[in-house]
Amino acid sequence: MNDLGQPAWDADGQPRKPRIVGIGAQKAGTSWLSESLAQHPRIWTPPFKEVQFFNHRFVPEHRKWLPWHFRRSKENIVRRHVAKGIPMSPEMAVYLSEITQGEMFTERWYRSVFAPAPQGSRPIDITPEYSTLPAEGVDYIRDFLPNAQFIYVIRHPVDRAISQLKMNLRRKGRKPVTVDDWLAEIEDPVLMDRGDYATYLPRWRERFGDDRLLVLPFGRIARDPHALMRDIEAFLNLPAAYYQGLHKKVFAAPSGLSVPDPARAALRAKLEPQFDYLGATMSAEFMADLR
Repeated sequence: MNDLGQPAWDADGQPRKPRIVGIGAQKAGTSWLSESLAQHPRIWTPPFKEVQFFNHRFVPEHRKWLPWHFRRSKENIVRRHVAKGIPMSPEMAVYLSEITQGEMFTERWYRSVFAPAPQGSRPIDITPEYSTLPAEGVDYIRDFLPNAQFIYVIRHPVDRAISQLKMNLRRKGRKPVTVDDWLAEIEDPVLMDRGDYATYLPRWRERFGDDRLLVLPFGRIARDPHALMRDIEAFLNLPAAYYQGLHKKVFAAPSGLSVPDPARAALRAKLEPQFDYLGATMSAEFMADLR
């Protein structure tokens, strides 16, 4: 792994598929999962998180913001090199140019994203939007990635929705003032969609058994991240590795935004079906670790 946290790089590598896929949920620790797994010597991550391939194919409304996602990712990589005073290698520059220009989101393009992964490593794609795929999208993944394993992190429905709401407000430059303002904000349907475990999780469980799909409660990240990583290693049949920064929050909630109690209560009422589903399908231990 180099000074920018990237693993070894095979400049002559051939296009290949990922072996590990983090499918969500949004605002449920996927950035933490990506940064943690990137430290394992047998896992290779692309230089940017979220490849967004499958949702581009099956969630048309996502396509309008995906060009922004890749432009921002490329700019962030350049900024990290500049900040650390480390010149970008010619191989990295060519790679970034090739995967952010021309025909994107084809099967060949997706494989090329993971081409630099050295032999013997397992490429990984962590894209939380994958959890929202329709049934035909999950079918496609089952057929296209017959050897991949999947990780889905479940967060307390209200906490997850509030975290997403704050992120969206920050990006749009809005700051609700009154309770009515907050009640209007929580009507955004995207808040319900990204945390609709009752709809999405069964789709994955119907197609993948426990040997292929690992469902984790978000609260374990804070409670005992080292034990959580041991469980993930066991699921992936990987040797134990040493990890740094497991207690670090990757993206802290923005300050200055506090959701008033009436809005929280309204969110809880809207999300009651999610609590009912999780309570009926998950163990008491799992539910205790949602937050």
